[in-house]
Amino acid sequence: MQLTVIGGGLAGSEAAWQAAQRGVDVILYEMRPQVMTPAHVSGDLGELVCSNSLGSNLEDRAPGLLKAELRRLNSLILACADETAVPAGGALAVGREAFARLVTERVSEHPRITVVREEVRAIPDGVVVIATGPLTSDALADEIAILAGREHLYFYDAMAPIVTYESIDQNKAFRASRYGRGEDYLNCPMTEAEYDAFVEALLAAETIPLRQFEREDKRFFEACLPVEVIARRGRMALAYGPLKPVGLTDPHTGRRPFAVVQLRQDNLAATLYNLVGFQTNLKWGEQERVFRMIPGLEHAEFVRFGQMHRNTFIHSPELLNPTMEFRTRPGLFFGGQITGTEGYVSSAASGLVAGLNAARLLQGLPLLTFPPTTMIGALCHYVTTASGDFQPMKPNFGLLPPLEPESRRKRDRQRAYAERALRDLGAFIAANLT
Repeated sequence: MQLTVIGGGLAGSEAAWQAAQRGVDVILYEMRPQVMTPAHVSGDLGELVCSNSLGSNLEDRAPGLLKAELRRLNSLILACADETAVPAGGALAVGREAFARLVTERVSEHPRITVVREEVRAIPDGVVVIATGPLTSDALADEIAILAGREHLYFYDAMAPIVTYESIDQNKAFRASRYGRGEDYLNCPMTEAEYDAFVEALLAAETIPLRQFEREDKRFFEACLPVEVIARRGRMALAYGPLKPVGLTDPHTGRRPFAVVQLRQDNLAATLYNLVGFQTNLKWGEQERVFRMIPGLEHAEFVRFGQMHRNTFIHSPELLNPTMEFRTRPGLFFGGQITGTEGYVSSAASGLVAGLNAARLLQGLPLLTFPPTTMIGALCHYVTTASGDFQPMKPNFGLLPPLEPESRRKRDRQRAYAERALRDLGAFIAANLT
């Protein structure tokens, strides 16, 4: 009774952990560090390659509700995130390196998990979870494409730059979270003239040329647009987007800035900060030139420049059941961002469902479909049943069945959704997982 998990990211680590916790022996394949991806820098399991934030931690927000559900399901990823959290207001952000080290340690030390560091180039026989993520190696991606009987869909993801804390001018930046929710962010305020000059320079900056396969299929994912792409949508696009100043007052002037660039702590030692919402495909020299126009970052030391890379996902509505099992090959499961569940926590959630159901299949138990009133169930339902132009989906209350009666107040409605979800999940756990 053995499960093969391919991919040691958030979804693969979660899938392996869930199966092992249920008494199943797991072989977890991770090709790094022998074979690296364009975005990873280490061989650690669960390495975060974009932001270090896992989103809102508030239960009456959709991402926070999903976290609350995963905690009740004994998620490895949420446990490691909680243990390595750094200040981030109402969000859950982690020390990037500490988080990945902890995930690696927990998975590697589990007595039922064997970690094998090699590339898997073909889909193995038996019960398998594929959780190779959006950066699946070319050889395995070709195998998946043959199995799926159709071409992959692609979108483009981008990473934000990281600077050292000591290189930020504290005389210009100020600490605050929006609406007085602590002091977890460093804020670089801009006047209207500084903002206009920055946007002009950003629009004129050179980007890294796309490779041939990227030019043939240039599709950006809306939730992770490069900052220069947003700027092309109009003069105020950034001021209404990642540079919005709402909820902030500059203590140097006593007024709300015209625009603001926020920086978030990126490691536990608080020596590194990332530029929030500044995913980019600018050439590295251009990043230094343009981003040093931001007040407070004139002498910024960049320890990682922004990058853009192609992400791959399958057309799950035609291929998967809500159990995350492949429809035409029993015993083959998919989990993580390759399925179209967008974001770190959603990736872990679909990995949990895949690992849980793979273990149940091996143990002769019926596969489980989570209630659609829960966020985890709604996400799995959406990515396996959506129609039209399928795109990756993040957690949101619009995925849940309507409440009866439906409250007119948004905040009351969100709280009611969360209460129903956690109540239904509790009943589901009691009936199936105890």
